[in-house]
Amino acid sequence: MGNMSYCRFENTLGDLQDCHEALENIHDEIKDMSTYEKQSLIPLIELCKEIANEFGTCELEDIQELIDNNAEEN
Repeated sequence: MGNMSYCRFENTLGDLQDCHEALENIHDEIKDMSTYEKQSLIPLIELCKEIANEFGTCELEDIQELIDNNAEEN
C-alpha cells in the first residue's frame, strides 16, 4: 500500500535509506531476499537514477524556497 500524501516523503526517506544500506551490503543481503525483493531491485535502482537525472540539475535552494513559501501560506 502506498504512503498517504501527507507523509510519503518522510516515510519513503527512511525506507530508501534502509535500501541504500542493504545495497551497500548486497553480497550479504541478497541471500535473504525474497524473489519479489530481488525482482524489485533493478527497477528501484533505475527509478533512483531517473529521479537523480530529473532533479540533479535543480537547485536545492529553489526547492527549499518553495517549501518556505508554502509554509508561510499555510
